[in-house]
Amino acid sequence: MLKAVQHDEEVMTGQTINAGRRSMKLGAAALLLAVPVTAHAQSYQCSPPSGLSAPAERKPASEPRRVKPVTGYTLALSWSPEFCRTRKDSPRDKTQCSGADGSFAFILHGLWPETRGPEYPQYCAPTKTLPPAVVKRNFCMMPTTRLMAHEWAKHGTCMTKRPETYFRVSRIMFGAVRFPDMDRLSRKPLTAGQFRNAFAAANDGVMPDMVRLKLNERGWLQEVKLCLGQSFRPQRCPAYMRAVKDGDPVKIWRGG
Repeated sequence: MLKAVQHDEEVMTGQTINAGRRSMKLGAAALLLAVPVTAHAQSYQCSPPSGLSAPAERKPASEPRRVKPVTGYTLALSWSPEFCRTRKDSPRDKTQCSGADGSFAFILHGLWPETRGPEYPQYCAPTKTLPPAVVKRNFCMMPTTRLMAHEWAKHGTCMTKRPETYFRVSRIMFGAVRFPDMDRLSRKPLTAGQFRNAFAAANDGVMPDMVRLKLNERGWLQEVKLCLGQSFRPQRCPAYMRAVKDGDPVKIWRGG
């Protein structure tokens, strides 16, 4: 399913999406409830600012255009407190990090199409400015318009012709994920293996080897990646995807 840019919304949001969604505990509504960021909600008091816009991103000259068959996906989830740790006063990152438009735990980095091997599809078609309604609807999941434009241009164009479809599917998959208690995990010694076990335990159909972590050089959690098959069901991550060793320590910044 979902080969390059040949599929419309009906294909992308049909039984294949629903099958993947059912294989994890559904939490779309719960994840966006207004409860403290240290609980399971991923956005707290999020309110999209007026006048949001996301100009079209052009393919960098240094990046190749790769139109390849899609054989799976990666759902990349960024831990916002760590990203914002040194960016609270950054004008570039104001909507995500200043606190003026909401506080965020995990946000969606992106839904990435994969192929067999490390050279994934990218920049499959030129893009136009994202519709304001798309930007506003997805802000609390991805609270930076720069990131929205980038993810659509680099990854979304390899899945569908319409940004509305790409972000709709992304919302479905993001909403299907249940997250472990990050506050509790942050308060005790933790290894990468223990974190993967906790993440898997929170999600039906997910095993630890279907989860990859990204840490910074000091061992702080930056990102969680969930590997998905063509049917959007969680699957074992490919061997070429870099993995943090189970015994490596993981630290979680809670914010503040």
